[in-house]
Amino acid sequence: MTDEERITPDGAPAEVLDEAVSAFVEDFAYAWGAAGNPRMEGRVLALLLIVDEPYLSSARIADLLQASAGAVSMSTRALVNLGFLKRHAIPGDRSHYFRTEDDVWGGFLAGERDYVRRINSTLEFGLDVLPEDASRPRTRLTNALRYMTWLVGHHRKMLAEWQEYRDSTLAADAAAPVPEAAATPAEAADAPEREPGS
Repeated sequence: MTDEERITPDGAPAEVLDEAVSAFVEDFAYAWGAAGNPRMEGRVLALLLIVDEPYLSSARIADLLQASAGAVSMSTRALVNLGFLKRHAIPGDRSHYFRTEDDVWGGFLAGERDYVRRINSTLEFGLDVLPEDASRPRTRLTNALRYMTWLVGHHRKMLAEWQEYRDSTLAADAAAPVPEAAATPAEAADAPEREPGS
């Protein structure tokens, strides 16, 4: 069965990604997987990065990627937890919808700070339950807590620096002159001939 002949469970023709979009999705997934992440997560994130829609349902993601509902569910859950995706609710609709922020990696960095704060809280709990004379475990947990405390501040600084860089480059792009488009061969043929020296 060809892509064009695929049918969804409700009997409707399945949507098919444009060849170039599909190539981007798979290339992004390969790069995502090369960093040690599940490739399916990369496919889901790539799709939501490149589609020109405000959000997609999990069923539509599965259809477009020709993936199982379970694989999409696991991937969207992981990407939400990492801060790359946001859940999107539609009143009265029980389907699951997902979207990306315009600044996906800035959102991820902000989410990383939330993760570090959760780890901090767990480390503090570990220190509370350890006996005072457990010096080596206390040293390990104390150093971990110090590292995480430092990391929260570092992430906050990185996020501020990224946002400043992002905004300054956007402003520079907006201020740059738009280059004039070269005339097409048809337009050049229609242009009036100029007298020499004019």
